Amino acid sequence: MSGVTLSLNQRAALLSGLLLVVGLLIWEAAIPAQMAAGELTEYERLMGRGEERAGVPPPSQVFAKAWEQLSDPFYDAGPNDKGIGIQIGYSIYRVLAGYFLAAIIAIPLGFLIGMSQLAFKALNPYIQVLRPISPLAWMPLALFVIQDSEASAIFVIFICSIWPMLINTAFGVAGVRRDWVNVARTHELGAFRTAFTVILPAAAPTIITGMRISIGIAWLVIVAAEMLVGGTGIGYYVWNEWNNLDLTSVIFSILMIGVVGMLLDSAFGILQRAVAYTE
Repeated sequence: MSGVTLSLNQRAALLSGLLLVVGLLIWEAAIPAQMAAGELTEYERLMGRGEERAGVPPPSQVFAKAWEQLSDPFYDAGPNDKGIGIQIGYSIYRVLAGYFLAAIIAIPLGFLIGMSQLAFKALNPYIQVLRPISPLAWMPLALFVIQDSEASAIFVIFICSIWPMLINTAFGVAGVRRDWVNVARTHELGAFRTAFTVILPAAAPTIITGMRISIGIAWLVIVAAEMLVGGTGIGYYVWNEWNNLDLTSVIFSILMIGVVGMLLDSAFGILQRAVAYTE
């Protein structure tokens, strides 16, 4: 009887599932010991410190919270009590608004830099100065100038998204084989037609890579930005639950941040494979 041979993907999935189960079991088993170590002494109880202390919840409590929140993710019971679906929706809106504004500027400018040595030499010093600045460092200035927390958060996403797209677009355009461009010239194609029919398809994988990096950075930054500006969004949700000392909700929201980030990255991964080509 021949044994069953598993593919690499199947073996990887089994190993991943096994690691998850083992990690959850260790987490669940470690919580009672942690809580016992945190018990109050008799002196502390006499001093009025007998109230229950907050502790890291076990996975079972996090799963119960996830079921509770995901069973009705779009409820709205007031400014400080909205479902996780609504909070994530606000965050995704801000991310996509700032992200696409950045793409509108970064991709054409990247084309210009990649195709023109003059533009590269003129603009590169500004890029190298502005690129390393933390996006959150712009938040106080944005709040002062724009005077609107929503628009300020979108601006911060814009400023953090623009650099990977700009640099990767310029790199991809500059790396297009010169003989392809020369063939386009021999066919007397104009600059715009050459850019769209020759350079763009060849540089598309590199451009999409920059866009994929940007969406990941944007999703990281929006959580921190919403903690600062407050109001709505998944970052505000985390901070508000922390202020309520509800660590179960905090851990649940952290997991949701990871899941949404994975889905955004996967979408660009599919797009990246779609534009890949073989020479």
